[in-house]
Amino acid sequence: QVQLVESGGGLVQPGGSLRLSCAASGSIFSIYDMGWYRQAPGKQRELVAAITTGGTTNYADSVKGRFTISRDNAKNTVYLQMNSLKPEDTAVYLCNADVVSTARSRTSNWGQGTQVTVSS
Repeated sequence: QVQLVESGGGLVQPGGSLRLSCAASGSIFSIYDMGWYRQAPGKQRELVAAITTGGTTNYADSVKGRFTISRDNAKNTVYLQMNSLKPEDTAVYLCNADVVSTARSRTSNWGQGTQVTVSS
């Protein structure tokens, strides 16, 4: 089994910054792509940013230039640095990881989510 645990959410004023972390643990052999998604009330879940094992990144147009995704492969951890936050960034942020287990099965795994609220 694989577990993803997010941390770092909270309440921040517009223009502020937050850093999210997501640590994967369990029966992990390797991790391919890792990413952050978000879901606001009444809206569909959307991709915010993703990163490959080699460090290639992909961002939603709405966050380009403000958010930075990174990962520490030795720690099985992915980060999301969020700067210049806007009220429309308010959502539950969820971590996703494409994991190969020690039993060599490949699964897409989700964290429980962390709330980010941008408000004055």
